[in-house]
Amino acid sequence: MELVSGVERRRRWRVEEKLRIVAEADAPGAVFAAVARRHDISRGLLWIWRQQVRRGELRLTDIPAEFVPVNVVAQSPIAVASLPPAPAAMPDTQMAEIVLPDGTCLRVSAAIEAASLRRLLGVLRG
Repeated sequence: MELVSGVERRRRWRVEEKLRIVAEADAPGAVFAAVARRHDISRGLLWIWRQQVRRGELRLTDIPAEFVPVNVVAQSPIAVASLPPAPAAMPDTQMAEIVLPDGTCLRVSAAIEAASLRRLLGVLRG
């Protein structure tokens, strides 16, 4: 039996924290219950956040925009040359836009192979 004395705390989570925790739970190989335990939240709360992200109710645009410093480099850190070229039969006019839970937007050719897309998403997610 555990006795809790004092006032029960009610934490306030910022949108960025919720999105980071949901992204951690959705990462390949992540154990949902372990992520909830690590952040000391219930699995039910994490599940609700996950549903809110998927329905678009919880997103990065809910917070005020800030300027972020950007460095432009001559060569991309992602080895784009190692990706297989798009098939010649399919013109490169069709694009797919992927928006990750943290607000990162990726635009790729609709003809991109699944393995190449997985590699790109792995680089973006860190």
